[in-house]
Formats: sequence, C-alpha cells, structure tokens
Amino acid sequence: MKHLFGKFVYIDSAGVRAGTLDPMAVEVMEEIGIEIAKYHPKGFEDLIDSSFDLCITLSPEAQHRAVDLAHTSAIDIEYWPTMDPTIVEGSREQRLDAYRAVRDQLLKRIRERFEETRASDT
Repeated sequence: MKHLFGKFVYIDSAGVRAGTLDPMAVEVMEEIGIEIAKYHPKGFEDLIDSSFDLCITLSPEAQHRAVDLAHTSAIDIEYWPTMDPTIVEGSREQRLDAYRAVRDQLLKRIRERFEETRASDT
C-alpha cells in the first residue's frame, strides 16, 4: 500500500502481535522491487496515530481486534480474508509460491480498492 499510495495518504500497518519480519515475505516483495527488509513489524498497541479513517484486516483475529479497538472511533473497518502463507508446507519453492499468491492477491485488491482514490487526488 505504501509503495502504491504512500505519496497520497498516510499509511501505517500493524499485526495482532508484534513480531519479526518474515524472510520469505521480504524475498517475494523484493522480487517485484519493493524493499521491506528495513521495516519492523509492530502490533496494534504500537501504532503512533489512532485517528485512522480506514482499517483493513486480513485475518479473523485482526478483525476482532480492530473492532474492539475502534468501538469508540469513527473508523471504517474492512475485512479482506487472506490465506496465511506461513501454514503452507512443502518445498521452499512451494512455500514461496504461497507468499507470492498472497502478495499478488493483496496488490490486486489494493489497486482495485484505491486506484480511483489516487486518480481523484492528482
């Protein structure tokens, strides 16, 4: 999202729990020219700003957490069910393919959802 729309809107990201950056996620993003290795994953509680207009969640757990945190805010929450590539077993290439599928699905969804917004802001 930052790669595509970071010049147009403020974007931040968080997971249900802060953790470490997944090397396979780094690898598949680098394949398309997006460098994420410098980012440090954070949890909801680590977000500096709490005045977001929109929160997009990718898992049921994140959806419930966002709803709980936003119950006193005027924030829109969208749930985009997304497969967890970390649960895929198999060869390294099969696991990378799962990450690629998630990457590609999210890029497509982001473009479809926000392309008009970017066009109207320019």
